[in-house]
Amino acid sequence: MDYRTAGVDVVAGRAFVDRIRTSVEATRRPEVVGGLGGFGGLCRLPSGLKDPLLVSGTDGVGTKLELAQAHGRHHDVGIDLVAMCVNDVITSGAEPLFFLDYIATGKLTPEAMAEVVEGIADGCRQSGCALLGGETAEMPGFYSPGQYDLAGFCVAVVEAAELIDGRAVQAGDQILAVASSGVHSNGFSLVRRILEARHVDATTPMPDGSGTLMDALLTPTRLYGELVKALKAAAVPVHGMAHITGGGLPENLPRCLPENVHAVVNPGSWERPALFQWLQEAGEVPEADLWNTFNLGVGFCVVVPPDSLNATQAAAEAAGYRSWHLGAVASGPAQGGAPLAGLPL
Repeated sequence: MDYRTAGVDVVAGRAFVDRIRTSVEATRRPEVVGGLGGFGGLCRLPSGLKDPLLVSGTDGVGTKLELAQAHGRHHDVGIDLVAMCVNDVITSGAEPLFFLDYIATGKLTPEAMAEVVEGIADGCRQSGCALLGGETAEMPGFYSPGQYDLAGFCVAVVEAAELIDGRAVQAGDQILAVASSGVHSNGFSLVRRILEARHVDATTPMPDGSGTLMDALLTPTRLYGELVKALKAAAVPVHGMAHITGGGLPENLPRCLPENVHAVVNPGSWERPALFQWLQEAGEVPEADLWNTFNLGVGFCVVVPPDSLNATQAAAEAAGYRSWHLGAVASGPAQGGAPLAGLPL
């Protein structure tokens, strides 16, 4: 008996590392020291920083992985993994430095795993961060053959004087919504139940004829790193930013607000994308559950002074992000002590 007969193929693992080497090296930043294959990745801080703060974040892709694996969308969930981590750390105004991944699988399938890592590398290139290292664990008997799970870890850096942490937010500030690319990577436990109940397959069309439901659901999470860079370049005085993930606007927008204010959102300021309308109707999902589960088309929010709203929107649009005026910040807590008002909850 040997390791291979026990279910772990070391030779396939080495071939996998060789396959991904080019993709990983393409994400290299000037601060990276050394190459792929060491026991730890090395990265210097960017030069010229006076008082740097490191910002870290970790996340996964969740049960979206089940759909992605069933439909062979391995590259796209690699992008999702990066986006779920990077989109969190950039809310502080930080620049992503490097990313690490962890892949656990029942049986290593080099082609699928390479597509995942190539997707991760793609997300890192779009975010300007280095794929500094990672780990692939073959765990036969724990995961089914062909099944895998993902976790990601991102480290970013920001000057202490430029940190965006919500403390500058005050009553009268305006909230800009930035469009999502769809469901992103949240709420898929509910999504999968709806798909099963409605017998949706790879060919089921969107009601508006814009493609298939599966393509719409598996669209990768939008990366917002270029948005934050554009706002910095335009010298917009950003007071707060929020990544709208699990829990939707009700849970995530208040995370960038201090305790003495609340957000007032105008739910009529945008048209809810057709995909969310289908999910609500097909699953008979109550309105409150819809708001508390999905982003409903809002992937990111930026809080700025009133006289900077137009400049913020112009910078976002110039960087390729669709945006609109979502609402405003008001004094004190909302009715009942809630940090958010205006939504049909």
